[in-house]
Amino acid sequence: MNEKEEKKKIRQNILQIRNALGREERRKASLLLTERILGHQWFYLSEYLLCYAAFGSEIDTKDILREALQAGKKVYLPKVLQAGSSPAMRFYRIETLDELAKGYHGIPEPSGISEEYPCSPRIANSTLMLMPGVAFDRFRSRLGYGKGFYDRFLSDKEELRLRTIGVGYACQLVETLPASPTDIKPCQVICV
Repeated sequence: MNEKEEKKKIRQNILQIRNALGREERRKASLLLTERILGHQWFYLSEYLLCYAAFGSEIDTKDILREALQAGKKVYLPKVLQAGSSPAMRFYRIETLDELAKGYHGIPEPSGISEEYPCSPRIANSTLMLMPGVAFDRFRSRLGYGKGFYDRFLSDKEELRLRTIGVGYACQLVETLPASPTDIKPCQVICV
């Protein structure tokens, strides 16, 4: 089995397990994740938060987003831009969760008319990025949904990579994942 087929098989297996989680189990995990992130020094010290709005069975980030907005942090969420044959992901600022609307594949996204995340080495040093994924391993490898959006976004942002946390449920943590040279590992992984 080649790497692509192996990733596809792992993706299908983990998504099936994640989709089967009960409502109470999801709620408890989301509360625990919120507690872990809000208590993390990177969150405390950050002025900027790059996060995502949970979609499908992803671990919920609403409380983290609300707390960050209330604390006066500049919050940015991803939007997929359909430019030509290869779509790209950019992060746009939100002031409230009400600004989100269904976007790429029905995922809640900002409009894309607000301020784009102004990445620079100075700003990256005061930014925390939370990354969703399908699976993570003990070496911090991350398996996404197969489109490479986060890998491409982070490919030229070395400073920002130092402040990334992959987040998910405990069932998304596996022993090892196949990885290719273009796969970018989060600096930390928190699966609860």
